[in-house]
Amino acid sequence: MVEMPNPSSQEVSSSDLSAPPAKKKRSLPGMPDPEAEVIALSPKTLLATNRFVCEICNKGFQRDQNLQLHRRGHNLPWRLRQRDSNAEPPRKKVYVCPEPGCVHHSPARALGDLTGIKKHFCRKHGEKKWKCERCSKKYAVQSDWKAHMRTCGTREYKCDCGMLFSRRDSFVTHRAFCDALAEESSRAQNNNSVQDEQNARRSGSAAAAASASSPPPPPLTPSTTVVSPVLSLQSS
Repeated sequence: MVEMPNPSSQEVSSSDLSAPPAKKKRSLPGMPDPEAEVIALSPKTLLATNRFVCEICNKGFQRDQNLQLHRRGHNLPWRLRQRDSNAEPPRKKVYVCPEPGCVHHSPARALGDLTGIKKHFCRKHGEKKWKCERCSKKYAVQSDWKAHMRTCGTREYKCDCGMLFSRRDSFVTHRAFCDALAEESSRAQNNNSVQDEQNARRSGSAAAAASASSPPPPPLTPSTTVVSPVLSLQSS
């Protein structure tokens, strides 16, 4: 006896093959490798830009490799440090924020890039030296200021509430919040109108029930008939 293939099993297998693979979640910033070397630099060393100085133009560099590459422009002898093939692979380095109260001051939340920890320290704990002349915004990192100056005043995104944004991501974030707020307010207004209508109906039905339950007025009798003054005089 030949067994017929189950079409449902074929459909399931084909759907499993066509389904995209699950994306790998990115690790949160500041969660380094536990085996990495943690380096803590002082604010002065972290912000230093002239540790390695060129003897020709007195230009400072933070790393010796950058100085050696710069020396080529002056036709000076230069030499990059070569990694020894027999040596062990270099240990990964992570950097903590010098500010004690910062969340990245803990080695468990260290950043794996020297430039990243430097920009973080400037943005969160440094002085904002660069100011935009158009909108008076201040920045602590020069690259952030330059990026802002390229778009400030050239592209504007206006929300229905009247606020203006020069960055699209800020506008999208605000617009989502603004739309949610407007939807919530309209929903509250609809609920209030429905409740008012229900209260009006209840009050109307209560008045009708009260009028139906009240007894009718008694009929007029001869003793209770009202006699006008003229008839009373004629009768007297």
